[in-house]
Amino acid sequence: MDKKIVDVNELRVDDIPYVGGKGANLGELTSAGFPVPGAFVLTTVAYDYFLEKSKIMGKIEKELKSIDKSSDQSLADASKRIRALFEAHEIPEDLKKEIISSYRIVVPKGKTGFVAVRSSATAEDLPDASFAGQQETFLNVKDENDLIDKIRKCWSSLFTARAISYREKQGFAHSVVKLAVVVQKMVNSEVSGIMFTVDPHSGAKNIIIEAGYGLGEAIVGGEVTPDTYDVDKSKMAITKKRISTQKWRYIRGPDGGNVKEDVPASDEKKQKIEDRRILEIAEIGRQVEIHYQRPMDMEWCIEGGKVYLVQARPITAVGNSGGNSVKDDVSGESILLSGLGASPGFATGTVKIYDEKMSLDVVKDGDILVTKMTMPDMVPAMSRSVAIVTDEGGMTCHAAIISRELGTPCVVGTGSATNVLKDGDVITVDGTTGTIYKGEIKKKQETESHATGTVSAEFIPITGTKVMVNMSMPAKADEVAKLPCDGVGLMRSEFLFTNYIGEHPCAVIDDGRTDQLIDKLSDGIAKTARAFYPRPVILRTSDFKTNEYRDMKGGADYEPNEENPMIGWRGCSRYISKNYRDAFICELRAIKKARDELGMKNIFVMLPFVRTIFEVEEIVGMMESVGLKRGPDFKLYFMAEIPVNIFMAEEFCKYCDAFSIGSNDLTQLILGCDRDSDILGRMGYFDERNPGVKAAISHLIKVAHKNGKTVGICGQGPSVYPELVEFLVEEGIDSISLNPDTFVKTKRNIASAEQRILLKTLREMDSKK
Repeated sequence: MDKKIVDVNELRVDDIPYVGGKGANLGELTSAGFPVPGAFVLTTVAYDYFLEKSKIMGKIEKELKSIDKSSDQSLADASKRIRALFEAHEIPEDLKKEIISSYRIVVPKGKTGFVAVRSSATAEDLPDASFAGQQETFLNVKDENDLIDKIRKCWSSLFTARAISYREKQGFAHSVVKLAVVVQKMVNSEVSGIMFTVDPHSGAKNIIIEAGYGLGEAIVGGEVTPDTYDVDKSKMAITKKRISTQKWRYIRGPDGGNVKEDVPASDEKKQKIEDRRILEIAEIGRQVEIHYQRPMDMEWCIEGGKVYLVQARPITAVGNSGGNSVKDDVSGESILLSGLGASPGFATGTVKIYDEKMSLDVVKDGDILVTKMTMPDMVPAMSRSVAIVTDEGGMTCHAAIISRELGTPCVVGTGSATNVLKDGDVITVDGTTGTIYKGEIKKKQETESHATGTVSAEFIPITGTKVMVNMSMPAKADEVAKLPCDGVGLMRSEFLFTNYIGEHPCAVIDDGRTDQLIDKLSDGIAKTARAFYPRPVILRTSDFKTNEYRDMKGGADYEPNEENPMIGWRGCSRYISKNYRDAFICELRAIKKARDELGMKNIFVMLPFVRTIFEVEEIVGMMESVGLKRGPDFKLYFMAEIPVNIFMAEEFCKYCDAFSIGSNDLTQLILGCDRDSDILGRMGYFDERNPGVKAAISHLIKVAHKNGKTVGICGQGPSVYPELVEFLVEEGIDSISLNPDTFVKTKRNIASAEQRILLKTLREMDSKK
């Protein structure tokens, strides 16, 4: 895409590299027929054009390098200087004219109308990180001059202190994140809110709707506590309501912007929307989830009796409330106050009351942050806190979303925490039940553990089948490694390139920075391996497709345009090509360094998209040339994701130690069904439970076991379908690798399947007697 501005109707969800998460998802919703206000998007091309003409990128990079990471003040000062660079330069005239022309389509000349100007970063609203509140949004923008000013402010908000800190925390390189800007017709909301298509706190399959009077910024920012309605998704029936008191709301100001207005006393304690409207909004949410085929988080609003969607994104973190809270034997005198459990977990610490006039540096590691509401600027302090408590907010406020991503216990909507609690108090926060206790309170299961010798806060069964985890971001490794898993069944090295390198590897090599490429890759690999040591970490070498490589900095100079990159130049065919061989050698040298120089001997290699024996022989030679040779302490895995891997399993067995089934690609290629096709997906064609797919898996396991090789699976099928788990266990699968958020649930399913199969075997043995 080379356009600087594009209408939202032209966009789809895979356009994130050009229009960011917000813009791409609005386009996807619009194309699917959902009610979305008209909009256009300034693409990342426009952002790059502004940086090119203003020549400020070098100064930005210099400021980023100068930051003292131990000081929030240093971070804030650098951010202020970077944002001033944007303010000091005008948008080029040709781009300005194009902006005004698009604006006049949304708001025709001579007509009165307002727009919302929303930042849309390329690392935003992703499946594994929401980047909630990191960039800025401006509502009720009133005219052309105001619009131009707000667009520039949106661009500069990519470098707010909170955004810089969040990228560091999540492991995203600053250079790879760009900003698009959504300009959308403003809905003058009478009532607005947020909706989750699963309960983000417990993971229950209910639709959760929050509603409040006026514009939605008060709810998103946690400034008011909204109504909360639970809707049973299977029956489409309201099962629970939590009606809040709302004394004020945001409305449009006479000259644009937002102003506060008192809610009439007669409406303060009323249910914000009627039951029929709750069900109408829930049905829209259900249909959006069906369209995306995953749980979603949406922002909605109502004007003139019509419901609109103004944002949608995948849910990035879902809690698990089971077995992680104080039990009934805690005395009532210990309870200080309660609110809404927004992020599960249990923590004891020292209270630090914070308000916006204070420096974030006052919040130290191990403190419990207590504040009226959290703001995006507070993310650095939130990341240091062992728990978070707020006066205001609901399940979808900033504090709740960020706490769930950080894995930090959080209680919101207490109403009076900043008054009841005092600096220096030692308290215990139960983010599962929403209860705050005086002093240190031990969980019942902890107390019992001393008497019984058990230490588990949540029963997780032992299984004969190895249960491993899939990993993408090294920044999450220490947290995920706490799971009682058997190691990492799939570490995706692509994320090392995007998060640690930020450029096409060939561009880095041609720039003379080969050693830097190897060092950064080895550091990222070792970070994950160290967290799981001595458990094995199976690293899948890079499996970007050509369109994904082209999106990287410098990628267009090295990548062809393919009509169907899904089955194009990827995996092993790329490694043996003269155009990419040097980059793959660097990847192998990084693995060698992580294993030998950094001591992480638990790292093994897995090759993706292995089409031919010829490829395998050449790649094995490349590996041996850098010192990676199969032996007792180094294993080579092949992904089994192409039908030829099944038909020629006997031959492939001679060159590897194990296989890992990539069920998504295997299903796609056996059924001839594009896994990205919404049409075929909705028609039910793409299904890992298809008899042909299961026959292929069964055949591979039999042949591999006959040749002394093991077989695992790292696709999403076992997480979704319990019956597929039973099939895999019955066929004798050696390991199942899962996304961390499905680990506990699926391990229990695996244990149940093993028990049923054992009982079945015992009955058959008895019957033969």
